[in-house]
Amino acid sequence: MSETITIALTKGRILKETLPLLAQAGIAPLDDVSKSRKLIFDTTAAGVRLVIIRGTDVPTYVRHGAADVGVVGKDVLLEHGAEGLYEPLDLGIARCRLMTAGPVGWQQDGARIRVATKFVNIARDFFARKGVHADVIKLYGAMELAPMMDLADLIVDIVDTGNTLRANGMEPIDEIASVSSRLIVNKAAMRSHHSGIKALIDDLSTAVEAQT
Repeated sequence: MSETITIALTKGRILKETLPLLAQAGIAPLDDVSKSRKLIFDTTAAGVRLVIIRGTDVPTYVRHGAADVGVVGKDVLLEHGAEGLYEPLDLGIARCRLMTAGPVGWQQDGARIRVATKFVNIARDFFARKGVHADVIKLYGAMELAPMMDLADLIVDIVDTGNTLRANGMEPIDEIASVSSRLIVNKAAMRSHHSGIKALIDDLSTAVEAQT
């Protein structure tokens, strides 16, 4: 690869599950990303570097060309849009479900409901399609607290095991989307770095297939 390809990743579960796939594609950070305070990492692959940023910022960095490629959850793409991006590969990692949830046995008893979530666009679209009048309240964490404190009737959130819901007297109701991490590519970079990015996609595809 004659030109540098920058891959945007995010700390946490996605990073932990992406690194083994990248390693199978011959790309490994030269420093321990879990211990270093650095944000940009050179790798074992010549001309490939990693940048570690917030998950919700990954599409922005890729869309504007600050990064050529990124790995991000499908939930982020659904919430913030995927304009200007290619989504060539489902990596099949960090799987979870985006769901509505509420107190056990909850039933709608009014014309409108209140919904707490950080996925405001997804929630508005979902309830509009169901013909339900929903007032969406944006929160950034501890969604389960909203119904307990009578801030909201329901929540829309990522559900993995469901243990947190159960611990707080709640249950999942409707699945909005099945979520996994996706490889995204800047459209201009796909043209200017085509051979390098195409090789990366092919190598990651092979790594994903080997996991299944």
